[in-house]
Amino acid sequence: MGEALLGGLIDAGWESTDLAVAEPDAERRRALEQAFPDVRVVPSAAWAVADAAVVVIAVKPDHVHEVLEAVAPVLDRDAMVLSIAAGVTLDTLQSGLPGRAVVRAMPNTPALVREGAAAIAGGAEATDAHLELAERVLGAVGVVVRVPESLLDAVTGLSGSGPAYLFLVAEALIEAGVLAGIPRATAVTLVEQTLYGSAKLLAEGSESPAELRAAVTSPGGTTASGLQVLEARGVRAAFLDAVQAASARSRALGRPEE
Repeated sequence: MGEALLGGLIDAGWESTDLAVAEPDAERRRALEQAFPDVRVVPSAAWAVADAAVVVIAVKPDHVHEVLEAVAPVLDRDAMVLSIAAGVTLDTLQSGLPGRAVVRAMPNTPALVREGAAAIAGGAEATDAHLELAERVLGAVGVVVRVPESLLDAVTGLSGSGPAYLFLVAEALIEAGVLAGIPRATAVTLVEQTLYGSAKLLAEGSESPAELRAAVTSPGGTTASGLQVLEARGVRAAFLDAVQAASARSRALGRPEE
């Protein structure tokens, strides 16, 4: 996700020479240097944040504390810190960086193709200007919305984990096509375009998902028969449960002491 954001910022017009990345793993560091030759890539977080106006924390939740300890002594008091670490609360970030403006965010993997969806919430020191800056950063790779922090775990369960749910749907539809006698390569093409076209129709049209579904579903027709099976097998309820489970896991990741 950090690499996707870096590429998006450069594509959006941010100067490569103004960007720095901290990567402790030597092999990954070399790969980043090759992919982004004008970006400063260093092994230490403390080296990367000196004089930085914006710092993005893009590490696993269990590494956030060590990052905060490393950057706190050298981070400029006016710097804004944007964390995309799943589940890590604003209180945790603020306690590690007292007096700094912190913003917590949850993006998702379509950021890799500049079509991500992210939600942000600001800490006590974060102003509208800081939130606008966070929107500029994350807006380089997709859409950004503001929500209260109390909803960020739910956002994680919905849009953060959502791409995996849809990839699973794609897998299942491809297998269903193969079972019905369609060659696999043809099934892949049909499913990919069906998902892409349906998403575009939903995003660019004015009709709700329910209205679009109804428009495809003729009384007594093929789609009605298929939907009847999905409803009978509890597919709708399974999605509800999946989002709830992922949201609960996000809360647990951010509060390991509980």
